[in-house]
Amino acid sequence: MKRRELLIAFFVLVVVWPVSVRAQQSPEIVPKVGFVYPGSKEAAASRIDAIMSGLRASGYTAPAQVEFVARIADGDPARIAPMVEELIAKNVNLIIANGPPVLHVARSTTRTIPIVALDLETDPVASGVATSLGRPGSNITGVFLDFPDFTAKWIELLRESNPKLSRLAVLWDPVTGPVQIESVKKVAGSLNIQLVTLEVRRPSDFEGAFSAAHGAADAMVMLGSPLISANVQMLAELSVRYRLPVITLFPDFARKGGFMAYGPNLLGLYRRVGVLAGNVLRGANPAELPIERPTKFELVLNSRTADALGLSIPAALLLRADEVIE
Repeated sequence: MKRRELLIAFFVLVVVWPVSVRAQQSPEIVPKVGFVYPGSKEAAASRIDAIMSGLRASGYTAPAQVEFVARIADGDPARIAPMVEELIAKNVNLIIANGPPVLHVARSTTRTIPIVALDLETDPVASGVATSLGRPGSNITGVFLDFPDFTAKWIELLRESNPKLSRLAVLWDPVTGPVQIESVKKVAGSLNIQLVTLEVRRPSDFEGAFSAAHGAADAMVMLGSPLISANVQMLAELSVRYRLPVITLFPDFARKGGFMAYGPNLLGLYRRVGVLAGNVLRGANPAELPIERPTKFELVLNSRTADALGLSIPAALLLRADEVIE
């Protein structure tokens, strides 16, 4: 009996030992995904969760299958370039670039490491990021939204709630480039609406901007920017404090107490970026991976905030809303 047990043990050792040695000699290479987020740590958490959900959907089901290296600028634009350089030094296999400032730095720093961007403020073709939407032609692909018609839609929605709108404040983050602000100027000019342009570069600029808009404008449009999307709670509170009807791209602004929002589901876009990143890690060439555009947009109204601001939302507008906060 003992002889039989010894033979079995020897057989198991002979079979298993070479396999374990091979595993030690040739460990599976775990890809590294770098992510630079320009906003706050608090806002970054939900974005990272959504990206990881997308990576899982693309086939990276276990945390051990991919290493996620996140760097958070926490609202300081000066930290973005060093963070991108740090990720490159860590030999990441792919960079997820959030917003124009991160994309600009990543693009100027590497033309070989694949970049998957989430950029809601840049025209990728007009800016030279891609040769075409169908075939980007470089190391960059992702989800982009350059939709000048959005500004016309925002102003139209504000005028439905206030037909006497004649002065409009515009909250603009200059690092996103001129496309959005030029679009607002064009639309406002065609409607004889006076503009008050307010530049913001960090959260500490918000209070002064709302103070300047108070009494000088009938309403405000907040243009797309990671700076805006990461601080919707603060901005909603300021809009109520300064009694200013505000519309923006990010639906969570209205859910957090702002007046109105019309735009895509932001976390859904982050999830989609995670899926694209997973496809690239599995061998897809970003030069041939079509750039995607958001296709679904939400109109979210906060009727409680409208009451606080003394506004009456027309029934037709309420009926068109995807969500009404009461």
